Amino acid sequence: MKKTLVLGASAKADRYSYIAIKRLTAAHIDTVAVGRRKGTACGIEIHDEPVPFTGVHTVTLYLNPENQKPFYEYILSLAPQRVIFNPGTENPELYAILKKNGITIEVACTLVMLSVKTY
Repeated sequence: MKKTLVLGASAKADRYSYIAIKRLTAAHIDTVAVGRRKGTACGIEIHDEPVPFTGVHTVTLYLNPENQKPFYEYILSLAPQRVIFNPGTENPELYAILKKNGITIEVACTLVMLSVKTY
């Protein structure tokens, strides 16, 4: 079911990316994570560098637009079906790149989407 990469993941329980990992795993969604530092969140290993995961359906972003730039090619290499831009991650430059490559963009909140069952 919709394997999801949390990009910008944190092991700090007060961060939205951590809460997203918690809710994704509670919903039995296969979850992988990449962040600035190694760690774990709800039993999910957080990698501190891009990992060539396979079968990623969704990338949910928790990086501001400037910090997204080094990950453009990485995101494309995963060939996700969609990328979710959570509040504060909106990035028209990346929208254009994704659209050009046939990847759906959603400017939304992963936590809300999970809560209202539109994920």
